[in-house]
Amino acid sequence: MATNLPPESELEILTYEDFGVGIRWLSQQLVDEGWIPDAVLGVVRGGLFVAAGIAYALDLKDVRHVNVEFYTDVGETLPEPVLIGDAPYLADLGGRRVLVADDVADTGATLHFVRRLLPADADVRVAVIYAKPASTYPPELAWRTTDRWIRFPWIQVPPLRTQEPGRSSV
Repeated sequence: MATNLPPESELEILTYEDFGVGIRWLSQQLVDEGWIPDAVLGVVRGGLFVAAGIAYALDLKDVRHVNVEFYTDVGETLPEPVLIGDAPYLADLGGRRVLVADDVADTGATLHFVRRLLPADADVRVAVIYAKPASTYPPELAWRTTDRWIRFPWIQVPPLRTQEPGRSSV
């Protein structure tokens, strides 16, 4: 869990119940717009929850993931987002509707990085639970907007272990 969290009064706190409401809202927006994706691409880690929720709500079977690291702690990032592990196979998504799902559009760096991984002719939209006003990649769909640090329900308590000593689990 993040080591430098702001005081609770300065956090945006998301519960699992609210997360479910947000997923349903995002999914309904896609239905109302008539834009149903052929595939959902979740940005690991927080975007996996969003991707799975939307995929279930829309009964979509083509759910993929891309593992990108950018934040290392509260307000601390790598110089650029980096791909963790092997690059996913995404070439077959050319000409198809692809929904990129993430928990937050914060700086926009991760979303720009992920978009560059997709074929140029893919019809891409981004759905997030939260958008930050300063994001350089405004998502097509955001359930809420905040400029606060967000405490998601899956990181309410510290992890039982950390992979790298001194590294956070944000």
